[in-house]
Amino acid sequence: MNSNVSRRDMLRLVGLGAGALGLGGVAACAPSADAPEADTAKSATNFSFASWSLADNASKAKIEQLMTGYGSKAGITVNGVPLAYNSYLNQLTLQVRGGQFTGAAQMDIAWLAGLAALGKLRDLGDVAKDAGYTAAALSSGQVEGKQVGLPWTTAAIGLIANRDLMQKAGITTAPTTIDDFEAALRALKGTGVIPYAASTKVAQLKDILIWMQTFGSPLLDGDKVAVGDDASIEAVAWYKKLYDAKLIAPDVERVDARTLFAQGKAAIYDDAIVGRDFVVKGSPDKSIADKLDPVARPVKNAGDKPRAVQWGHAVVVVEGEGANTATDFAKWLTSDEQTVLGYFKDLSLPPTTTAALASEQVKTDAFTSQFSERITATATPNPFWKYPQYAQMETAISEHVQAVLVGKSKPADAMREAGAAVQALIK
Repeated sequence: MNSNVSRRDMLRLVGLGAGALGLGGVAACAPSADAPEADTAKSATNFSFASWSLADNASKAKIEQLMTGYGSKAGITVNGVPLAYNSYLNQLTLQVRGGQFTGAAQMDIAWLAGLAALGKLRDLGDVAKDAGYTAAALSSGQVEGKQVGLPWTTAAIGLIANRDLMQKAGITTAPTTIDDFEAALRALKGTGVIPYAASTKVAQLKDILIWMQTFGSPLLDGDKVAVGDDASIEAVAWYKKLYDAKLIAPDVERVDARTLFAQGKAAIYDDAIVGRDFVVKGSPDKSIADKLDPVARPVKNAGDKPRAVQWGHAVVVVEGEGANTATDFAKWLTSDEQTVLGYFKDLSLPPTTTAALASEQVKTDAFTSQFSERITATATPNPFWKYPQYAQMETAISEHVQAVLVGKSKPADAMREAGAAVQALIK
């Protein structure tokens, strides 16, 4: 693909922008007094780009390079808005709601429904049509069927194992069923490591949701919460059994798990594909990159499809001044082959287009290829993401699961109470 932004492209962009506004305008005619104003620019204009990657020293230089590269081609300036990840959604939401931010913004795919609920995101469906994104990537940028974000990187959260530690425990093939997995954890315990650095702190106990799905719970049936069903109770009872047997450890969240794994103190943990860089950079073992082994999540019954939750970033466009040029930037950033392969080379984040994923550069990266094949291939969105209150829902479930782990509640009681708490957030 040609990464140059020609005047013809820009005129085409303006046309697309006008169409998108028309669609968005219908929704915006709803009773809200905060309806976004159209970007009436007829040529490329300066715009803002909000990004947590701009606030992270590990990725800041690359993102600035991309902004400068696009800006020089289009003859404009992309104004960076760095916001720390932990406060990103709150700060961006406040600025968008207050009309203080328009332009493009990096988004965790889990946050899309919440920001879309403000009614100020441009519909990017027409822009996405011919950009070459995979179907799975496109779905990660949708809310209720509307393309509110263009997929920038799409992967999943799954199990990563240390191949050497597994082999030292006599495990030569990845466990494929829950029973096999538990047997492998017991073998690993005998070698003196933490077998599975699973999340046990409330902050990341949402990981239990994917185990509930593995045991057969849909989590959500329409708008009826399924947490509290037999499968979710069975999953939490099993997690408690691992906890009591010290096959998982207390007081662990994602950052702790990465550290334990990087130091060779844990054999398996859950992470997104981006976890590789954290582990490799933080490990005293200079060869640990070669020992990383993405593992498909074990299934309850042989033949079941392994479960994984989608993970990724999208780029949204907030309607208003600069939105037309921001739309073109979002498409270029996420689908121009040279651009996305450069992003992959520097930050190890997999692209979202069919062509880029088929490139030799991506295919010859063993970790990415294995992660995509074993984990991302069967990943699905968290069903609670469609609700702006999804984070409160996850916290409600996590608090009840932790109560089970520390012996303050029984699995059946805790899950039924958790289900009722989540249901109350929907009504």
